[in-house]
Amino acid sequence: MIRLLLVLLCACLLPLPAQAAAPPPLMLAGQWRDGPEVSHYWVSEKLDGVRARWDGRQLWTRAGNRIPAPRAFTEGWPAQALDGELWIARNRFDEVSTIIRTRPQHSDDWRQVRFMAFDLPEHPGPFSQRLEALQQLIQQTDARHLALVAQQRVADTARLQQLLRTVVAAGGEGLMLHHQDNRYSAGRSPGILKLKPWDDAEAWVVGHVPGKGKYTGMLGALLVERHDGRRFRIGSGLKDVERAHPPAIGTRVTYRYNGFTANGLPRFARFLRVREETAPDERR
Repeated sequence: MIRLLLVLLCACLLPLPAQAAAPPPLMLAGQWRDGPEVSHYWVSEKLDGVRARWDGRQLWTRAGNRIPAPRAFTEGWPAQALDGELWIARNRFDEVSTIIRTRPQHSDDWRQVRFMAFDLPEHPGPFSQRLEALQQLIQQTDARHLALVAQQRVADTARLQQLLRTVVAAGGEGLMLHHQDNRYSAGRSPGILKLKPWDDAEAWVVGHVPGKGKYTGMLGALLVERHDGRRFRIGSGLKDVERAHPPAIGTRVTYRYNGFTANGLPRFARFLRVREETAPDERR
């Protein structure tokens, strides 16, 4: 009996397997505002995927959770760290988000996913040098699920805005701008900027407002709270399935908006998605 108790006690003292690691040191984007010399930036489409980091052995979300990708998905990938997005196609974020939370045995679901690399976090050079090295690395690797985010130069602000309109009209989310001389560093960087036709932000769900009329018995709006404690409702942008099964209290969601009201609250707030894979207060 005493021996059994000792065995049980030792088992209780063993460390539990880690479910998550520290969030990877990703570089995060600010907002583009017309003014800087556009020709000094590399421009790419802002992919609506799941931000991830390849550490040379496995994939991690920005919150520090390991992504259980099948071994065949990352077969042949380089030993260098890569920064990128797990992506299928435009307007298919929900599918990607669901797939990365499945176990490796569902490998068929992963066949449509690609890791779209856009940076080499451990390369010491400016972005132009990192981009050249990344292009060579992707070409040499020639892995089925590993691809490069296309980058281009834009001559001026007028052509940048035209490119934005073209991407959005085709179903894209916006653009990313990397300054040619920017070096990789963790945290928010002035050398990487995003440009979209609207602003977006994140908030936590703190309540459910009942629906009326055709939404009786369903969700009418989400009551959310920003990082500064201000609360407001989001009633637009929700699909019927989301109204029938709304995001739980405490869930982090992304919404888009067009400027602010006189009271400092987002104008025309519209639900975009649940952001289950992000780290607190940070998003590419």
